[in-house]
Amino acid sequence: MSALSNKVAIITGASSGIGYATAKLFAREGAKVVVAARRQPELDALVEEITQAGGHAVALVGDVKDEAFAKALVELAIGRFGGLDVAFNNAGTLGEMGATPDVTLAGWEDTIRTNLTSSFLGAKYQLPAMLDRSGGSLIFTSTFVGYTVGLPGMAAYAASKAGLIGLTQSLASEFGAKGVRVNAILPGGTDTPMSQAFANTPDTLAFVQGLHALKRMALPEEIAKSVLYLASDASSFTTGTALLVDGGLSINRT
Repeated sequence: MSALSNKVAIITGASSGIGYATAKLFAREGAKVVVAARRQPELDALVEEITQAGGHAVALVGDVKDEAFAKALVELAIGRFGGLDVAFNNAGTLGEMGATPDVTLAGWEDTIRTNLTSSFLGAKYQLPAMLDRSGGSLIFTSTFVGYTVGLPGMAAYAASKAGLIGLTQSLASEFGAKGVRVNAILPGGTDTPMSQAFANTPDTLAFVQGLHALKRMALPEEIAKSVLYLASDASSFTTGTALLVDGGLSINRT
């Protein structure tokens, strides 16, 4: 039996990168997936790809900062597929970067809302649906930035992503006895449009690759495999954790 047979999953930030790879992997492993992002053409292409491969997927376009969108995603999962078992709250942004005194309040607040508040809104509606199924797996995409490594010029990003770890721990303790596991995944540098925007020169890319013990970036598909672990029964005794999938970046000094 596949790892996610008969499971229903929501995946945000699914139009590219880690979310896109995870949606395809979940579908191959038997899940019925609800994919979400702001870009309709990319989501349509993803749904078509999954469907052509024999999977089941439906898309909803919207902004994760919108509470009504968080509610609508859960309603779609229940209405189309009968319930919700897994939620991968993955959508995020680097936000406004630069010297902290120069970061605008609007930039700060938008980053916090996109990366942290959106995950709270997702969980707010996902958790009751999971409880109706007597359990589930809730997963957030955090990062090593602000957890094991400090990087200059990324105050808003680091604060928002570190906040997800606190949210993870609180929800894990609140809902563990009710059968819901809550974890955060902390990827290292991954070859996605977001990382390409940051490592946008050969020198910067070489620097980022060199930070890792493995001396390379991850492929989105590699991160997706760790998300699958957290979503599946393989991690049945894992909750409240910040799972580093960072190619040794956090321990590397070479």
